[in-house]
Amino acid sequence: MCAEKTKKLSGNRVEPLKILYWSRVGLGIFAAVICTLLRLDNFISGLSFGILFYILTYYIFRRRFTTETEKPSKVLTMGIGVYFMSWIVAWGLFYTLALTLWL
Repeated sequence: MCAEKTKKLSGNRVEPLKILYWSRVGLGIFAAVICTLLRLDNFISGLSFGILFYILTYYIFRRRFTTETEKPSKVLTMGIGVYFMSWIVAWGLFYTLALTLWL
């Protein structure tokens, strides 16, 4: 009976890796907005900003999630693919919209 209660109580809590994953999605879109507002039209400069922003958020997340994950390297690797995919798609979309508005 106690084991069932423990499962129910722990089942309601959102796992730290899920929070980290979905935060990366949102931060990828946020980085794309910043790239668009800074008018970074060169792919290399945009990619440099995206990598720099990812590294900056890694250090912020490392303080928060290192104790809650089984391996500290999970904080670096969790959501890296979805971050760059959401960043590149959102940047292309926002930059295309910005070009039509700014010209």
